[in-house]
Amino acid sequence: MNSKRLLPIIIFIFLSLSVRAQIDTSLLKTPQKPDTGKRKFSMDAIYDRPFLKVGKFPVAIGGYMEANYQYVGTSGITTGNQFQFRRFSLFTASSITNRIKFLSEIEYENDPTGDPDAIKKGGEFEIEYAALDIEFHPLLNLRGGMVVNPIGSFNENHDGPKWEFTDRPVAMSQMLPATWNNPGFGLYGKEYRGHWMFGYEFYVTGGFNDSIIDNSQGKTFLPAAKTSASRFIKSASGEPLYTAKISLGNDDIGELGLSYMGGVYNTWELEGAKIDNKRRVNVFDVDFNTTLPWSHTNIVTEWAYIALDIPPNYPQSYSNRQFGGFIDIVQPIIKGQILGWNKATLNLALRGEYVDWNVGNFQATGTRMYNDLWSIMPAVSFRPTPQTVLRLNYRIQKQRDITGSTIGATIGPTRGVSFGISTYF
Repeated sequence: MNSKRLLPIIIFIFLSLSVRAQIDTSLLKTPQKPDTGKRKFSMDAIYDRPFLKVGKFPVAIGGYMEANYQYVGTSGITTGNQFQFRRFSLFTASSITNRIKFLSEIEYENDPTGDPDAIKKGGEFEIEYAALDIEFHPLLNLRGGMVVNPIGSFNENHDGPKWEFTDRPVAMSQMLPATWNNPGFGLYGKEYRGHWMFGYEFYVTGGFNDSIIDNSQGKTFLPAAKTSASRFIKSASGEPLYTAKISLGNDDIGELGLSYMGGVYNTWELEGAKIDNKRRVNVFDVDFNTTLPWSHTNIVTEWAYIALDIPPNYPQSYSNRQFGGFIDIVQPIIKGQILGWNKATLNLALRGEYVDWNVGNFQATGTRMYNDLWSIMPAVSFRPTPQTVLRLNYRIQKQRDITGSTIGATIGPTRGVSFGISTYF
């Protein structure tokens, strides 16, 4: 068996055989200004997870899983009943010494919504995150290793148990590359002033490659860059990818995030000879989340705009501009004791999504290009505890090709039901 597949199994067996286990996040805490009761930033999501401490073992362990059932059809055409095991993730964390900590995440993923070739590959294990944090000051911390680029909110805060929907947002997984990770280094920090809070992140990492305009999708497709394992040791352009985010929050209003990611993506030089111009990709993202105090309604939204420099000989199906995002509205309707669980919640939820992979007009005719998708997804979710969710979704989706015709000519909207479970452990 491949060594990559053995490691998670060994950890899982070790965890199962341990008899002195208790929930303990003390390994993850470092001395700094107390923030107990304060609203968490999206940047805190990487450590804001339940961990398990085994006796006096110096490493805390945790993880999550996702499994789904789906039945989706388009004008009577369907693949029938589908059962999916999409993710199994294990993470470990340790305080090495005062103000120095380490966290890693190893994940099995088989999700065709984020990777169209996932089924062909049969899923894969990969190191999603493995980074060392060194705190010099609450406003100045160094992070290095395999990091998750802080573009938007979802890329950092993507764990399945935190969401009421079985599918990841289309724009964040099929326009932006969800869980986009790269080797590199960065600085981050945050500060509280009364009810206000400020946070920032700045990273210099490896980046994209030529596959974002040379892929099986036949369009500009940033997630294609995730399939290149060589990006973990070599940058196609030899240039860094810069990612920066500023977050502003208020305990009563919510959190606003503004982020940017950009750099040269193409192989422009080969063995010292220039073979192309340097071509950039730039991503601008805004995200916002809040909870309305009078109704406890949670609202999460994120929208991104992508601009690329495309070679002049490429067809217009490879767009130089893309735009998309989503909004989630989650309304708790029953909270308290349900079926013997003391802190259970029953929610109604709704997700609206839109993605346009070809923003702009045809050069020859001046008419609009489309290649877009919209989706509405009502949902019911039940949380026996905050760490576990059962979710029932119904999707109505319509997609058009570059000319504006519905995908499949006369085919109508796609409709489907999905049921899923996801839990931390």
